[in-house]
Formats: sequence, structure tokens, C-alpha cells
Amino acid sequence: MIYLRRFFFPDAEREVSFRMGEKRTCYDTYYPFHVLSGKGLFELEMDHITLLYGGNGSGKTTALNVMAEKLCLRRDTLYNRSSFFEDYLRLCAFDTGKPVPRASRVVTSDDVFDYMLNLRAINQGVDMNREAIMEDYLEMSNANPGNKYGGWQLKSMADYETLRKLNAARRKTQSRFVRSFAAKNVREQSNGESAYAYFTDRIRENALYLLDEPENSLSPARQTELASFIEESVRFFGCQFVIATHSPFLLALRGARIYDLDADPVQTRKWTELPNVRAYYDFFSRHQTEFE
Repeated sequence: MIYLRRFFFPDAEREVSFRMGEKRTCYDTYYPFHVLSGKGLFELEMDHITLLYGGNGSGKTTALNVMAEKLCLRRDTLYNRSSFFEDYLRLCAFDTGKPVPRASRVVTSDDVFDYMLNLRAINQGVDMNREAIMEDYLEMSNANPGNKYGGWQLKSMADYETLRKLNAARRKTQSRFVRSFAAKNVREQSNGESAYAYFTDRIRENALYLLDEPENSLSPARQTELASFIEESVRFFGCQFVIATHSPFLLALRGARIYDLDADPVQTRKWTELPNVRAYYDFFSRHQTEFE
């Protein structure tokens, strides 16, 4: 399914016209002005899967975020816009095949990283609560006049939970008591497993998805799984993807249109022609006999 057909960025002439009429001063940068026009990138024609390839500083993440903000796509982490970002967006345009579904979203590395940090924070809070419950157990099971539960009495319904814990502490072992009153940890996963689960949870049917370097935190095996998941989402579930990446596992996605942002001007290429992929090929070719 094609939702986004084309996206248009301002050319150098329109950017110069904007600067000539700009009255604001004391700015060190006009970002994102001049980033993409300097690459000769003025238009992207989209396919079911469109890939933006390039090294650090190539502008692929800038292009992805500009498209996401112009299309008003959902995102989990706020994007830190520059002072001229809104001005730049007004000079951009796009052509849609069908209306972009409301479920469409952009997923960035910051989104995935924050998700994994939140899982750790939740589990840390659960662990701290568990330690407090263990201390309660020790005091309740050995209640005497010297501790806070020694002379405890039920005075109101508000004290019922304490009574319930006291009775449980006298009947249960410490481990059973803690399991009864402590919340369970969120399922522990490796960073790669958590990152992969984040993508598969956020990507649903019939929507447009912009992914910024999804290979971060993913092992080669997980990148291969994600590539298969993306291909199946396009083939069977009506999804369209625009992905900024330099992963050979994602660059090899079947039928993808690939823009090389390291080229000047930007041009489309086969994945086997890309310098990053060729570097992998040359390396493994030199060591081929070691695999045999």
C-alpha cells in the first residue's frame, strides 16, 4: 500500500530567498536549512519500502524527521526542533496516494532507548518495594513490644491491610509472603529482545511507518528477523515504510527503493552497490577460506 508518494524539500534557491527575507539575528545555525539542499536532495519518490542510506552527517535522520513532522506522525519521544524548523517545514510539501492513516508513526532510536530505560526503572521500583516487604515480614513474624508491630491493634477498616499482612507473616514463609504482596517484575529481556519487541508492538496493519536506524541495539539475527517482519507487513498487512539505515540486513529488503545520501548529488542505487555493503563483502571475501 502506498500512502506517501512523494516528498518535496526546498531547493537552494528557495532557501536563499528565505534567508534574504529573514529579520532574525544572533543565530549560529539555520538547521535544517542547507543540509539536504547541499546534497542535491529536493524530492523523494516513495515505494512500498524506501530506504535512506548514508553515514553519520549524511542527512538521512534529518530527512526522516522533517517528513515525520510535516506529516504530523505520532512519536513517543519529543523531537528537539531548532529555531528554524517550522520555517523549513512550511517550504516542504508532499503528495499522498491514499490519506495517511492516523495509526502511522515515526520510531526513532530515542524512542527505543527510552522504552528500555523505562523497563529498567519499573523493575528497579519493584525491587525496592520487594526489599521493604521483606523487612515488614521480619518485623511482623517476630512481633514483640520492641518493634512497631508489637502492640498493634485493629482500630478501623483502614488497618485491615496491616492485619492481613500480620496473619500472612505468621502463616507463610518469607518467600511466599513476598510473592503475595510484591508486584512482579516486568519480563526481563536483553536489550536486543526489548528493542525488537518495541518495533513489533508499535507496527500494526494498514499504516505508514518511518524508522530511524532500527538496527541500533539489534544483533544481526534480530535485524534479519526485523527485515522479515517488515517485508511481511508490506506484503500481507498494508504497511508502507521509510527507513533511515546503514545496516546491510535492512538494505537487502526485497523491492526497496534505496537513496544514497552519501552520493553528491543523491541518487538511487542497488544495495549491492553501496560502499558500506561492499566493505562487508570485501572483508568476508578475504576471509572466505576460514569459513570453509
